[in-house]
Amino acid sequence: MSGGQFDLEVVGSTRRTPRVVEIGLRLPDDRPFTYVPGQFITLHLPDGAEELRRSYSIAVAPRGDGTIALAVGEVPEGRATRILFGVRPGDRLRASGPFGRFVLRDDEPAPRLYLVGTGTGIAPYRTMLPQIDRFLARDAARRVTLLLGVRTPEERLYGDEFRAFAAARPAFVFLSCQSRAVSEPPEPDERRGYVQHVLADLAPDPADAVVYLCGNPAMIDETTALLKARGFPLVNIRREKYVSSN
Repeated sequence: MSGGQFDLEVVGSTRRTPRVVEIGLRLPDDRPFTYVPGQFITLHLPDGAEELRRSYSIAVAPRGDGTIALAVGEVPEGRATRILFGVRPGDRLRASGPFGRFVLRDDEPAPRLYLVGTGTGIAPYRTMLPQIDRFLARDAARRVTLLLGVRTPEERLYGDEFRAFAAARPAFVFLSCQSRAVSEPPEPDERRGYVQHVLADLAPDPADAVVYLCGNPAMIDETTALLKARGFPLVNIRREKYVSSN
């Protein structure tokens, strides 16, 4: 794929959490959809006389065919929400991309990775799971910690998949950071509080760690400030901000 415009056909829509739908899409001619895990596409949505442009990270690892998926969060009274939460199989959406450099480097030198995401900002990390598997396999000293920030257990997007991945790999840790409620009793991978504060408690070391941040801009700004105060150079902080639009 290039950065030009193209059509995608809706193949399905699945409610993943109370406020997130996953939309399955494919190229109508079944051409392979080529992208790097972590990249996003922009949808061009007609809304009366206007065209809405909304960007979404691809939420599934490359499959070698023409299909992808997007995790779309609900924005109350949002115009794009009205359109995308109402799509049906066979509908066509105009798109451009893929774009973005928020990707896991194959030559990543740091032995410790911290992947932090809020809400649908966890989607890029789902696409990276095969790469993370290869990253860990190259050296027994490598470690990856994934932190998901949500409000409640019900909003834990792709949580079961990350848990299963962690259960099979001792070098991979998944933590669900919930700002409003935890399960009763709390599950072993749950933490009460905001994801940036849980990360601070883990005390990542700038000497051997790289931190990826994706999702809410306020979270990213606060976390970046916390990491810089710990001595992290900006080159070791990778960022992708999600801005909600109506």
